[in-house]
Amino acid sequence: MPKPVLLTVDDDPGVSRAVARDLRRRYAERYRIVRADSGREALDALSELRLRGEDTAMLLADHRMPEMDGVEFLERAMDLFPFARRVLLTAYAETDAAIRAINDVDLDHYLLKPWDPPEEKFYPVIDGLLDAWAREDRRPPGALRVVGHRWSSRSYEVRDLLARNQVPYTWLMDTDPEGAELIEAAGSPELPLVVQADGGTLAAPSDTELAAAIGLSSTPSTGFYDLIVVGGGPSGLGAAVYAASEGLRTVVVERRALGGQAGQSSRIENYLGFPDGVTGAQLADRARRQADRFGAELLQAGEVTALESRGTARVVRLSDGTEIAAHAAILATGVAYRRLDAEGVEDFVGRGVFYGAALTEAPSCRDEEVAVVGGANSAGQAAVYLARFAKKVHIIVRADGLERSMSHYLIEQIAATPNIEVHTGKTVCGADGADRLERLTFASPAGKKTIDAHWLFVFIGAEPGTGWLDGFVERDPRGYVLTGPDLVAGGRRPAGWPLARQPYHLETSVPGVFAAGDVRAESMKRVASAVGDGAMAVALVHRYLEQA
Repeated sequence: MPKPVLLTVDDDPGVSRAVARDLRRRYAERYRIVRADSGREALDALSELRLRGEDTAMLLADHRMPEMDGVEFLERAMDLFPFARRVLLTAYAETDAAIRAINDVDLDHYLLKPWDPPEEKFYPVIDGLLDAWAREDRRPPGALRVVGHRWSSRSYEVRDLLARNQVPYTWLMDTDPEGAELIEAAGSPELPLVVQADGGTLAAPSDTELAAAIGLSSTPSTGFYDLIVVGGGPSGLGAAVYAASEGLRTVVVERRALGGQAGQSSRIENYLGFPDGVTGAQLADRARRQADRFGAELLQAGEVTALESRGTARVVRLSDGTEIAAHAAILATGVAYRRLDAEGVEDFVGRGVFYGAALTEAPSCRDEEVAVVGGANSAGQAAVYLARFAKKVHIIVRADGLERSMSHYLIEQIAATPNIEVHTGKTVCGADGADRLERLTFASPAGKKTIDAHWLFVFIGAEPGTGWLDGFVERDPRGYVLTGPDLVAGGRRPAGWPLARQPYHLETSVPGVFAAGDVRAESMKRVASAVGDGAMAVALVHRYLEQA
């Protein structure tokens, strides 16, 4: 097979030669470097590469070029090589244009000129992007097909699970000719129907069955580890990276998809080290690859139903009866969005009402009006993303403004997006429709108002979902896990603790069991703090194991 191509396009000969020189110096053994002097010339080269069946791994384009600027070139090049990583070269004064390009062409990175020394400012970026490209499944989306009813909540859940695990698939409605043919060929099974590349079918599969079909591991390789991490969000993945890199035999058990709530985010822009932002899926994928590289074991579609102590071991029990034991455990189960208590809303979950970003639904919102309920960062990020597709995005906020709960950068983005309208002092009080959501009713001091609406995305606070820990660890009245100082301050000195020992900062009422991230009482509910919790919990696990 020919080497994949790294294509660079710049109308400035000096810059063009410098980019090609630095690329050849590091990547010539594995990639072929192609130069072009204009966007048109570069598109012609890409067309020829596609005709010859050659692959392109990366596109590096200068922003300021005559006739066709870098953003326009990247937008057209996406049609030819949609999986190629996209990098924009800009001068310092053009960074605003580069940031806008993040949304316009899903830009992966922008590099400032000059980038000397390349060992610090060029190669680390290119290394990371090429590594992600090499690991990505670039099979045609038709390799997996999902057939279901458009407004079936289970069909949505299957598509969401595939999308969050970055598995390409083609969605077919049961009324489509191809969808109807597949249903008949499979013997008219219960929907949704998943048709695999080899022709095998899964009728209304459970999450565990679907995970096995797409190659996700759900069975532990052994029965005993140094550390069990329950939950695969930012705190859980952070703990896995730090624990495995320090030699602890580590297993992560995640109920649905790695990345947790943050993995659904369309764009995280205030996370350290990502000045041009990163999607939740990208961040989760990088963390997953990092944990895997250090040897952590990642189990998905495994629901933990109980946790108990057996002597010095901490044992988790899964819904299928499997038990996994370890010297210590970290609870990193995160939180789920609180359900919206309004008449009729629950009837349309997955059929127009969605909790969280539901990125799989965004393209279907094209040219329609959608409502986003909530005033925190997750709601703002979703609204900005949905505005790329929807005719109008209505943000419904109970408070009198966004300033108390949303970051300033997001408030500015919302204000600058013409098809987003913020409605303060309003709540959703009702939903109505037939097979799907069709109407929403809002309440405000001025009275009630009903509008036609087919899409409602809910972000109204969080609940920890820790009922499975009843009788095992101490929790606050809302269900969040109490740790360290909060236990002592509440007068809940854990039974059985040695008198000379106080709980560590993130340790629960059970020795050797720690809590990290959003599930912990008094946590900050931010991605960065969740990752920090994961790292700190691992440090405390080490201390606990040394003294055990």
